Amino acid sequence: MTRPAPETIAALRDELDGIVVTDDPAYVAAKSRDYYWYSPILDRDLAGRTGDLVVRPRDEAEVVRVAAACARHGVPLTVRGGGTGNYGQCVPLAGGVVLELTGLDQVLEIGSGKVRTQAGIRIAALDAAVGETGQMLNMWPSTRRLATIGGFIAGGSGGVGSLRHGMLRDGENVLSARVVTLDAAPRAVTLTGREVDKVQHAYGTNGIITEVELALSPLVEWLDAVALFDGYETALRFAVAAQERLDAFLMTPVDRRFAPFYTRMTAVFPADRDAVFAMIAPGERAAFEALAAEFGGAVSHAMTATEVEAAKLTPAYECGWNHTTLQALKKDRGWTYLQVAYPRPFDPALVTRQMARYGDEMLMHHEMARLDGVVQIFALPLVRWTTKQRMYEIIAELEAEGCAVYDPHAYTIEDGGMKEIDAAQIAFKRQADPLGLMNPGKTRGWTARMAGT
Repeated sequence: MTRPAPETIAALRDELDGIVVTDDPAYVAAKSRDYYWYSPILDRDLAGRTGDLVVRPRDEAEVVRVAAACARHGVPLTVRGGGTGNYGQCVPLAGGVVLELTGLDQVLEIGSGKVRTQAGIRIAALDAAVGETGQMLNMWPSTRRLATIGGFIAGGSGGVGSLRHGMLRDGENVLSARVVTLDAAPRAVTLTGREVDKVQHAYGTNGIITEVELALSPLVEWLDAVALFDGYETALRFAVAAQERLDAFLMTPVDRRFAPFYTRMTAVFPADRDAVFAMIAPGERAAFEALAAEFGGAVSHAMTATEVEAAKLTPAYECGWNHTTLQALKKDRGWTYLQVAYPRPFDPALVTRQMARYGDEMLMHHEMARLDGVVQIFALPLVRWTTKQRMYEIIAELEAEGCAVYDPHAYTIEDGGMKEIDAAQIAFKRQADPLGLMNPGKTRGWTARMAGT
């Protein structure tokens, strides 16, 4: 798809009178980025890609107006939340409108075991709101301070809490989503249950999510805890045992070579020990300490969230998932990363062999989670960047050992996490985005000849 002509953008802007619209080049460029720079490959491939306008609606009625105007003028539209994605999900490949939804930030209804909210609310703010009712979100990304809930649904797959509640698509974590279509007469469609999968992890290619309804759990004042071990394989074996025996929300083994990146955690994560960062139920502290001792380790840290904040330490959830990559890149931009799912049953010895093979080229970090109700071990290892060829050699080696690699160096849905074209998502796109204007270029399942059919 080609970039819209300046006169087309001018005509579109005239139709959006009363809606907040910005065309300042620096501002538009800033809002056309996410954290794709974690990948040197994406940093090159997406360089200079920007929208023409940033539009910030205040309610769903304004979203409908924008969608209708884009359809009439044939202008691409890319939805943006907090911009914390890592794969260029909100980077417009063909210019047009960047639709920033952070103005839709109202909690609409909190009930027993569920919340209905506008999609643009920051996840931390949403969790605080439901916390006042004695409840909490089932999961969140490590970027919860900035990420929006709509962006998490559209671009994410799981995160902190997935050890307890599975991935976003598992069970009933996402109860419904309200989606505005992009055509001459936009409609608001409510998807429920498994229908939500049509727009979950679809990168905003087939509808504008304006509201979501999520399952809630009873509020738990999780303890942040750190256990230290002399050997990464031992740390892994402890984490596997801990997630089986203890009530935990997070279980994150981290290679000792990460310690220099965790500058606020030096006292509890020294460079001569491998660590397991955890969030455990308050009543599990003694059991956590006993289990660590059983594996030859010791607990260096156990605090409530309030105590962590008062001590100016980093919360456990920012020591895991893809925050590990961010912590490293703050100190050394020569690193990048991979996303890996290990074969079941999990064999820690496989990780030890990989660490021996790659040496200082790869720093290991794993996550305990559940997928389809079964424990699944993921890794987000740091990889020292050299060349694209070398990166894909490593990917091929990991895959030859039975690992599944979700490529964070690709910006299409299929080449990254999904691995195959989701026929249900494409079928829904035919209904919700018949002109193919939504985030064009991000799914291989849509071709130009489908537009208007």
